Amino acid sequence: MAPNRRKFLTGLGGGIAAITAGSTSTAIAAENVPLFQNASLRGSLDASQMGLRPGAWDDQSKVLQSVLERASEEDKPLFLPPGTYIASNLKLPKRTRITGVPGASKLVYGGAGHFLTAENTDYLSLSGLIIEGANNPFNDSSAGLVHAINCRHVEIDNCDIQGSRVSGIRLERSGGRIERSRITGARGDAGIFSVEATGLQIINNVVGDCANGGILIHRWTAGEDNSIISGNRIERIKAVNGGTGQFGNGINVFRAHSVMVSDNRISDCAFSAVRSNGGSNIQIISNNCSRLGETALYSEFEFEGAIISNNIVDEATMGISVANFLQGGRMSVVSNNLIRNLKTTGPYEAEQPGFGIGISVEADTSVSGNVIENAPLFGINLGWGPYLRDVLVNANVIRNTGEGIAVTVVKGAGEALISNNVIRGAANGAIVGHEWTKPVTGDLALARSSSFPHLTVNGNLVS
Repeated sequence: MAPNRRKFLTGLGGGIAAITAGSTSTAIAAENVPLFQNASLRGSLDASQMGLRPGAWDDQSKVLQSVLERASEEDKPLFLPPGTYIASNLKLPKRTRITGVPGASKLVYGGAGHFLTAENTDYLSLSGLIIEGANNPFNDSSAGLVHAINCRHVEIDNCDIQGSRVSGIRLERSGGRIERSRITGARGDAGIFSVEATGLQIINNVVGDCANGGILIHRWTAGEDNSIISGNRIERIKAVNGGTGQFGNGINVFRAHSVMVSDNRISDCAFSAVRSNGGSNIQIISNNCSRLGETALYSEFEFEGAIISNNIVDEATMGISVANFLQGGRMSVVSNNLIRNLKTTGPYEAEQPGFGIGISVEADTSVSGNVIENAPLFGINLGWGPYLRDVLVNANVIRNTGEGIAVTVVKGAGEALISNNVIRGAANGAIVGHEWTKPVTGDLALARSSSFPHLTVNGNLVS
């Protein structure tokens, strides 16, 4: 008997069809099983069939712990059907895979110590879950709603992590990826806090409304970290713990080398959009940043190597700062950035020379192809006292500033070449020499020759 084509197509739409000669009853039975139900359960353990009760108001920690251990022993995923599951003090076993229905499968922290903790695991996967802290208190040993220590591979995908009184996610000496997730309302250190990563990607997430930081990439000792932070939306980051930049940053890199920060949308942070302290070989590329309380993009202290390129900064106290040659900060490329609408007031009283600077650099740096507009103090600031060495400033457009370019002329300052820039509307001079905070020269862009042998100034268009 030839297969019935109409019945075959109908079977596909309803779930499973296997219509062959002599097997009509099998085909009809298969049509009554939803395809997506089969797909979601295939090869996994269904928590609701193992004693868990979706929507129950009592704590289900003991049952859930037992179910997780069985799934790990059998090396199978655990499927959480839609519903709410209240639990505390869950120790995630060696191979943990929990999957749910996005927006419907909800794990709620009951407030008795810690929530989801994994240590020395081979594999940790959380997918399609709402993980709710409910702002319940944690014990002193817990640093994240999801807290993983020494985990070889972590995957957190398409989850909604919210309401934590500590960090949303805390990873220590772990690798893997966090992607397509929403981490909000963290009242501790940060939405996502990674320490001593072993190959981590943080991509395409939303991180917002956090008390002290968005994404933190830290190391206890300086070294290669290699984390990639890309495609995230980070917004409304406060600095509840105070300070002058330790908190309140969209992305903070500390002692972590070879980190890539690219294509993120970062807004409304108390301090910086991206702040790298002691991070060598960092790349800060193609980020869109607005409404920052302090310096938008920062590479500071003991680092060697930074590329800051193709970013947009709209509204901050300083656009880009590459600083601390005194502590060894050196070697950078600052290129093709658009910086505008800077302000002179910030979250604390400004140190000299003050707020309102487009780009500030000190040593072994090329500054080229940038467009800076509305910088009340300086468009570009070169050096600080004797801390200037081998800086090229070329082919930038600087508009509507206090001074177009301020450059140190203190004895002992190194060489700088300032050439082929377009400077318009610099109220206090296009290129001006400074001794620390004090302007001590006329407009060097208009002078026939420089009386400062460490400066070469030529080819600039000024009006």
